Amino acid sequence: MTDDTPAGEPVRASDDGPASGAGLSPAETLRLIRQQQEAARDATEPDGRLLFAAWGLAWLIGYLAMWLSARDTGLAESWAGWVLAGCILGAVVFTIVHSITRTAGTRGASARLGAMYGWSWFLAFTAFGVLLGAMGHAGASPEVMAIASNGFACMIVGLLYIACALLFEEVRMYALGAWMLVTAVAAAFAGMPNTYLVMAAAGGGGFLAMVAVEQWFRARRRSPGSVPRRTEGGGHGA
Repeated sequence: MTDDTPAGEPVRASDDGPASGAGLSPAETLRLIRQQQEAARDATEPDGRLLFAAWGLAWLIGYLAMWLSARDTGLAESWAGWVLAGCILGAVVFTIVHSITRTAGTRGASARLGAMYGWSWFLAFTAFGVLLGAMGHAGASPEVMAIASNGFACMIVGLLYIACALLFEEVRMYALGAWMLVTAVAAAFAGMPNTYLVMAAAGGGGFLAMVAVEQWFRARRRSPGSVPRRTEGGGHGA
């Protein structure tokens, strides 16, 4: 092909190699198609690695601050509570912005599901704060408030991840959601201040472990000879 090819004329394969799928074997053609589908899907779906990392760091930093401040008295100090609240708020905002941004270029059901899922985090944690305020107004003790706040937070995150797994047919998110529910129970029985340590280690650690798991699955999915995942339902396929 020379440089004087007329504008608008289709590019044809040269003798040096195909410019399109012409001349490729069926297996190679399917591999290229699958790679293009994966690239398009990854560009328009929330990146699980980023979401796991955001929540893992938020829980690890926030709950370690709570545990460190409560080791002597059994109750966390106010500065640690603000650290935790800031970390959780940052993770919620990041989840909303990331989910809406990554699905902004899509249309129809996928875009609606992404936006609805992102805003579900805001609605759930807003209700979480209101319920805690109502418990305090009703005279709940600081220890009960601490255990309830940890349990509610774990249950919200666990159930939202399970909901995401059901929407997008994502087994790994379902497993993480179930793990967070187990963490909620373990933290409730750990007592003060160890409940904060359980939340940091099991909760935050579980999220961070999923970053490595998600990266491994992405690398395996893109490797030659990998089995294409299901395309129905969108989201991160298992």
